Amino acid sequence: MEPVSFSQVVIDDNFWKPRIYSVSKVTIPVCIDQTEVKTARIRNFEKVAAKKGEKHQGIYYDDSDVYKALEAIAYSLKNHPDKDLEMKADEWIDKIAAAQLPDGYLFTYYTLEGLNQRWTDMHRHEAYCAGHLIEAAVAYYNTTGKRKLLDVAIRFANHIDETFRLQNRPWVPGHQEIELALVKLYYTTGNNRYLELSDWFLQQRGHGHFVSAGRNDPDYNQDRYPVKEQNEITGHAVRAMYLYTGAADVAAAKNDSGYIKAMKTVWEDVVYRNMYITGGIGSSGRNEGFSIDYDLPNEQAYCETCASVGMVFWNERMNLLTGESKYVDVLERSLYNGALDGLSLKGDLFFYGNPLASSGTHARSEWFGTACCPSNIARLVESVGNYIYAKSNNSLWINLFIGSTGTFTLKNRNVNVKQTTEYPWNGRVQISVNPDRQTEFDMHIRIPGWANNQPVPGNTYRYADNSDTKFSLLLNGSPAEYKMVKGYAVISKKWKKGDVIVLDLPMPVRRIIAIDDVKENRNRVALQRGPLVYCFEHPDNDGKAMNIIVPDNTSFTSEFKPDLLKGVVILKAQCPVATVSSDGLKINTEVKEITAIPYYSWANRGKGQMQVWVPRKATHVRVFTD
Repeated sequence: MEPVSFSQVVIDDNFWKPRIYSVSKVTIPVCIDQTEVKTARIRNFEKVAAKKGEKHQGIYYDDSDVYKALEAIAYSLKNHPDKDLEMKADEWIDKIAAAQLPDGYLFTYYTLEGLNQRWTDMHRHEAYCAGHLIEAAVAYYNTTGKRKLLDVAIRFANHIDETFRLQNRPWVPGHQEIELALVKLYYTTGNNRYLELSDWFLQQRGHGHFVSAGRNDPDYNQDRYPVKEQNEITGHAVRAMYLYTGAADVAAAKNDSGYIKAMKTVWEDVVYRNMYITGGIGSSGRNEGFSIDYDLPNEQAYCETCASVGMVFWNERMNLLTGESKYVDVLERSLYNGALDGLSLKGDLFFYGNPLASSGTHARSEWFGTACCPSNIARLVESVGNYIYAKSNNSLWINLFIGSTGTFTLKNRNVNVKQTTEYPWNGRVQISVNPDRQTEFDMHIRIPGWANNQPVPGNTYRYADNSDTKFSLLLNGSPAEYKMVKGYAVISKKWKKGDVIVLDLPMPVRRIIAIDDVKENRNRVALQRGPLVYCFEHPDNDGKAMNIIVPDNTSFTSEFKPDLLKGVVILKAQCPVATVSSDGLKINTEVKEITAIPYYSWANRGKGQMQVWVPRKATHVRVFTD
């Protein structure tokens, strides 16, 4: 399988198109303002070029935020061409190029603070920033055809290769990222040097090479064991996601069975025992990552936005590596819930962490000191077209159900495919297939696990009851002949112009429960409809959310509200609600109408209570007095 680039896909989708537009017109301008005006991120590059001995301002890894913003801009220029925005990007690129040293080194912190310190501390993010530079350069080149930033990235990559791999000088980046970026550079340039450098970086881990003036815990940055020997998730969640994305990339490019086995094993540890129902990962704020199996607190959940973005990256690569749909099931869960929650509906406010409950203390922020999340969610939303389709010479995969059009080359024929859908609000997906000539190939259509009575791979979460409602698949109005392969319904035929597939995925409201090992969710229930996890939030429930009880026999109805939260399907039911008596001595329950909204849409109407996992019995309810 090979990915289909977002640049080959035109998204015309009622859910994603407005979000992409919002990122282009609101989020990216916010990133530009913070980069140029409110912080010194761009000024640091200007200072290097000026050579006046000025000091670095900000945090040592701030260069990376400039590069991620540039990558988001590159995708935006494809989605919404804008000459002024392109001029701004070119202006930044000129400043970045001017700050590069003659030997290719480019890291404003050490260049301004003392070049004698460069490549002395593995924790200082030099390679991490280089990785984000490479990703931005590849994206900008692919969108505009301009090589200036790509040439900067190539010179820096060559400098790193000459400094480390060719001399076989141990180097373990404290924050992974360069591993996956180098594989992108390899595919863009065709130069095997960068694939070998990525593999070399992966091989450095687990041998005691890491040296840093700061954190030296080998679990923190996945350095206790060689990558091919790793079998459980540890440490910082974002670092892990970038590392394993790079390992999956190298595994695919080199067909390396050692990496493949390790990635499958670690993936199971993440998804089966360490993932939230939202697809978020990294429960602990102490290390911004993982603690012990099934430690999944709700209100104290860390769940960094960047970690959910990383889950999208890694699971896409695992799908390409194996052809198994379960990886896209997790990708979709992380995308629609854990990652999308990090961005406000307007596009101007951000979550760094994404809790699954709040007593009223959580709110999105305008920016952060460590500002990785805003530009990271921006580049993900702008490039969501990367994750809809995949292909080989004789097969096409439909992975995500997003209204879109693309033309793909299969068996040397051009095949136009158009998806029409109201997903995620409605499970009906129409796929129109129009090859330029009759062409025989296999169409793989993902049947989500949530539509087959399995909300998430593994046994940590399950539906409280099974549904007998099955999906249907029609071809030109009649039941389609298909076989199930690795979670996909595969239709094999000679396709002709005008062929139409209709997939109908039922979307009843499903109640999810967790195994008792997840202590905080004992005797609690979460709600899901289609790919979306739901929550209860204060504005819809008399100013509270912690006092709601959802008994096992509760029946929910769903209704689309076009004027609420930019258009959402809400869930309603009659349920007990706990209140404190006027004298403060008793807790009473009263049956009231309760309303749930999609989790990604909470915290857009001010601070207040919210929770995803609600009690099934009154013994577990929390009541707050006014």
